[in-house]
Amino acid sequence: MNRRLLPWLALALVVGATLTFVAWPRGGSPSPAAHARALAEEFRCPECQGLSAADSSSSTARAMRADIRERVENGQSDAEIRQAMIDRFGDSILLKPEGKGLGLVVWGLPVVALVVGATGLVLALRRWRRQPSASATDADRALVERARS
Repeated sequence: MNRRLLPWLALALVVGATLTFVAWPRGGSPSPAAHARALAEEFRCPECQGLSAADSSSSTARAMRADIRERVENGQSDAEIRQAMIDRFGDSILLKPEGKGLGLVVWGLPVVALVVGATGLVLALRRWRRQPSASATDADRALVERARS
């Protein structure tokens, strides 16, 4: 095996293991309160800047949490609860944009920028590696000898 490929394979192994660990489903189903809390963390507080409905102490966020808890206890699915919040407050209520339409651009643009940047870096490193190292010519050596004397 080529020794230059070894670090890349190690990096791929580490990234793959990390992604597997993060995406691996956790065991057991959460309690209704924990489930409602997890759902509330997906929604933006309409009154606050950058806080989730779970973290905000505003009256609107408290009402959202109560509504979510009631919907969970009534057996509504996560998708139904999300849609109810979107219908009431609009798409901007979601802290994480959906993976379609404008949300796809929001999620996809950083990935595209990262891939383009990494590709540019790899191409630049290859070009620099291909350039021959500069070596002194006879004229250079003669110039140095004249300067020394």
